Amino acid sequence: MTSDVSTRAAGDDEPAAFVVPADPPGPADHAAPAAAVDVDAGRGGPVHALGPEWTRGADGLLFRRAARVILLDEDDRVLLIRGHDADQPERSWWFTIGGGIDAGESALDAAVREVREESGIVLAADDVSGPVFTRSAIFDFYFEHCRQDEEIFLARVPSSSFVVEDRSGWTALEQDVIDELRWWTLADLAAVDIEVFPEGLAALVASLLPVWDGTTRHLGLARE
Repeated sequence: MTSDVSTRAAGDDEPAAFVVPADPPGPADHAAPAAAVDVDAGRGGPVHALGPEWTRGADGLLFRRAARVILLDEDDRVLLIRGHDADQPERSWWFTIGGGIDAGESALDAAVREVREESGIVLAADDVSGPVFTRSAIFDFYFEHCRQDEEIFLARVPSSSFVVEDRSGWTALEQDVIDELRWWTLADLAAVDIEVFPEGLAALVASLLPVWDGTTRHLGLARE
C-alpha cells in the first residue's frame, strides 16, 4: 500500500538537483533539471544508444530519473536482475527491477510498468509502498558516462508470480544486456561474489522487514 512518507535529509554528497516529492509527481515534475538539457536535441534527438529518457547535461553526463522496485516474496526473497555492460561483457552484476521514468509519468507509475515489462508481474499502484529509498549514482554504461537519480519502491508478491523471464516486453537494449532474473534469499545475496547494486542491498532490504516504517531514507551519491 502506498504510504505518506517523511524524509530524512540527504548526505552532504547527494546532488542538490535530486528532490523527492512528498506526493506522486505530476507531468511537470518530470522535466530534466536545467543541467541535464540534451545538447544534441537540435540535431534531431539523442545521439546515444540508451533511449529518449536520457538527456545530456552541461557536465557531459547522460542523465535520467528512474524508478526501481525491491520485489519480495512470502519468504522475504528478493527478485533481482543480472546484467552486463556491452563494453565489458565479462563483468556482470545483480540489481533491482526498474528503469527510466517516461515523460508525463509518475515514479510510481514507472515502477509498476517496469515490473510488468521486466518480470511479467502485474502490480496495482496500491500494491507498491514508498519510495523507501532514494539515491543517485554515477556510472559508465554502454560506452557512456551516466548519472541516474532513483526512487526505490517496495512490493510483495507470491513467489509463484515469477517462474521464468518473458522477454517479450523488453527493449532492444534490455535484450542485449540482461542475462537472467532470479529470487535471492538475503543470506545468499549478502555472500554473492559479484557486484550488487545498490551496494549493501541485503542489509537495506533487511532494514525494511518485517514492515517498512514509512520513512524514506536518502542513500546519497554512489560512484559505481
